[in-house]
Amino acid sequence: MNIKIKNVSKKYHLGQTWVHALQEVSFDVKQGEFLALTGPSGSGKSTLLHLLGALDQPSSGEIWMNEQCLKDLDDDALALLRRDKIGFIFQSFNLIPVLSVFGNVEFPLLLQKVAKKERKERVLDVLNKVGLSERAHHKTEELSGGQRQRVAIARALVTEPALLISDEPTANLDSKTGYEIIELMEKLNQDHQLTLLFATHDAKIVAQAHRHLHILDGRIVEDATGEQSRNNAHRLNRQTNQEQTTAITA
Repeated sequence: MNIKIKNVSKKYHLGQTWVHALQEVSFDVKQGEFLALTGPSGSGKSTLLHLLGALDQPSSGEIWMNEQCLKDLDDDALALLRRDKIGFIFQSFNLIPVLSVFGNVEFPLLLQKVAKKERKERVLDVLNKVGLSERAHHKTEELSGGQRQRVAIARALVTEPALLISDEPTANLDSKTGYEIIELMEKLNQDHQLTLLFATHDAKIVAQAHRHLHILDGRIVEDATGEQSRNNAHRLNRQTNQEQTTAITA
């Protein structure tokens, strides 16, 4: 999915003041691009992802997806866009505990009214891709954190979206599992030209991404690709290690 963000701002009314979450943000995303968003808490990363996921509308500016401006779409059209074209991976997984792994992944296809035979084929195919075929009939409470994240990824992918959005996809995972998840997402990006937009503090994601945007106080202050992006990942990793050392010795 090709995306154009033109002079997008978002402000919220808090008491008697306005909070400017995003200020005049502009950039393009090409189909198949893997983009990492970084920035401190409150910088505007999650707000930007909500706007790009058609979960909210900007206060000003425009967001275009495949030559269509989102502000021209009504609520029903936006709901269809989210259902059919955008996959979401949430930090807390948001799985349905009463359903099996298969049932959780199948659920979006039920909303799309996909025929039973096709639903089964697509669910089993995507579970195989994320390495969970043998866990299809387990309840999610029986899974590890990494396995639950794989279920969330499978659920996001089963509708065959053009855009995958994730907010801190490795935040609740140990380093080994987090690395496996990153490798999986990179493979899906390469194999299917899936556009990836990840908000993250994880230097490994920044290192693997094609492009790195750093957001500060609602503005993009750095837009890096290639070697510069990898250098940013090394810098982010050093900062994280320093913060961890400070926390231990405090």
